[in-house]
Amino acid sequence: MAGHAAQPVRGNWATLLLPIAPDESIDFARLGTELEALTAAGVDGIYSNGTAGEFYNQTEAEFDAIQQLMAEKCRNAGTDFIIGASHADPTVAAGRVTRAAALRPLAIQVILPDWVAVSDAEAVDFLGLMAERAGGIALVLYNPPHAKRVLSPAELGALLHAVPEVVGVKLGDGDAAWYAAAREHLEGRALFVPGHHLARGVREGVAAGAFSNVACLNPSAAQRWWDGMATDLDAALELEERLCGFMDRHIVPFKLNHGYSNSALDKLLAAVGGWAPIGTRLRRPYRWIDESVVPDLRRAAHDRVPELVGA
Repeated sequence: MAGHAAQPVRGNWATLLLPIAPDESIDFARLGTELEALTAAGVDGIYSNGTAGEFYNQTEAEFDAIQQLMAEKCRNAGTDFIIGASHADPTVAAGRVTRAAALRPLAIQVILPDWVAVSDAEAVDFLGLMAERAGGIALVLYNPPHAKRVLSPAELGALLHAVPEVVGVKLGDGDAAWYAAAREHLEGRALFVPGHHLARGVREGVAAGAFSNVACLNPSAAQRWWDGMATDLDAALELEERLCGFMDRHIVPFKLNHGYSNSALDKLLAAVGGWAPIGTRLRRPYRWIDESVVPDLRRAAHDRVPELVGA
């Protein structure tokens, strides 16, 4: 399985982060500015409503407005886009997929129902229903480490065989044994590993790309890093080692020691990168990281991974 092999969905995908105003509303003016910055960065594509896009904390009217704005901005710029139609409620998710399909994205991302964990048969049935609602548009399954049920490579292989409309999976990676199992059971599938593990995923012959937290820090630099993996993987791996050191020392402790969510960490990375006026605020009740920490983190990033931060 070649990391840069032809895939229906592949590459460096930047997540759409929601600028939240002090009154808890979504600031659509800033969201439009962010979309323009992402398309100008030249990323392979933009995706909405991942975990960092706070899909779990918005109304259906807000969902529709976000997707409409992204579709318009991406079409105007000639940028591919994927709509995240995830919801813990399968009925709501089905409605989101139907409305997303009308905007003709490259693919639609979904999660498995997440209040009551599904069985294997229920997962097949759910994804089959989502495929029907998608009307021929490919699906990407989002199965992160914090999902109610995290599927092994073998389980994923069986599920994807049963529902061929699912062309890719965003997932957490693992150790050498995990990568060996992925090569065995998921040959030919587009696997999207964590952004800061992308070079390793390519080296292991597994990664088709990433829905990337590195693009939260700097979308254009994340794109250069991905593109460079095709010609100088050793250099990309060396940068990844420094990047993981920066993350482990300066970003992950906000989660491990203070209980902040992955969404909070991704918005913090965007604030450190400073490429768009997003802000670190999340919608209540979720806690966000105060921007007062940003200058020190930016200096640390300049010291550790200068290739990934602006001047």
